[in-house]
Amino acid sequence: MSPVHDDSVDSAEQHAQPQRFDWEALLRNSALVIVLLLLLWSVFNVQLPSASRLRDLIETWGWAAWLVFIGIYAVVAMTPIPVTVMAVTAGLLFGLVEGTVLSVIGVLIGCWGAYWLARGLGRQVTIKLLGSHNRNVQRHLSQAGFQAVVMLRLLPGFPYWPINYGSGAFGVGQREFMLASIVSVVPGQVSLVAIGSFISTPDVLHGVVVGAGWLVVLVLTIWAYRRWNAARSGIGSQDHVT
Repeated sequence: MSPVHDDSVDSAEQHAQPQRFDWEALLRNSALVIVLLLLLWSVFNVQLPSASRLRDLIETWGWAAWLVFIGIYAVVAMTPIPVTVMAVTAGLLFGLVEGTVLSVIGVLIGCWGAYWLARGLGRQVTIKLLGSHNRNVQRHLSQAGFQAVVMLRLLPGFPYWPINYGSGAFGVGQREFMLASIVSVVPGQVSLVAIGSFISTPDVLHGVVVGAGWLVVLVLTIWAYRRWNAARSGIGSQDHVT
């Protein structure tokens, strides 16, 4: 005669076992609070000085001005603070060629850092962090990630930081994200750095570079939008067939 198995005993034993404390959830939520507070504080309390004032501040660092500029730019690129002033300052301080190289390095480091911060925080935490940008970023990045990153970065007035955090949270691969960032960041940075360089040295060459840079930005925006639409339609057709 087989022994009778009492399910109530097992249930009582399970309830009697101490529940394991979810340290991961605690750390994620704590990180969310810290990041949100820092972003909110930067929006309302951090105001970048004018391009000329920022130039004077960075020049005081002498030979280390390159490293200081890259570090400041990387931090700014991880926050909601607009990066325009940093790029224009690069043109004023370092000229067109050096300013473009330093701006691209700084902004890419910031974008990469925000991407991995979002990967560490997790999808749900980043969704809360994105706030009103969440729906728009998620809708674009959920399909055709490369084209979407390029298009969003080139859209006039659309900030960098939601793209960085959204790419990390919504499954855009690191290689795809960085390649798309390089393709889209370089022409935009060239056009902004050229403005600063033109202010410093108002000649025909710098004026041509400004115009050419914005023309490239416009062409790339149209190209990325068409590629994104085509990729999204292709994915939608496959889903419909299956």
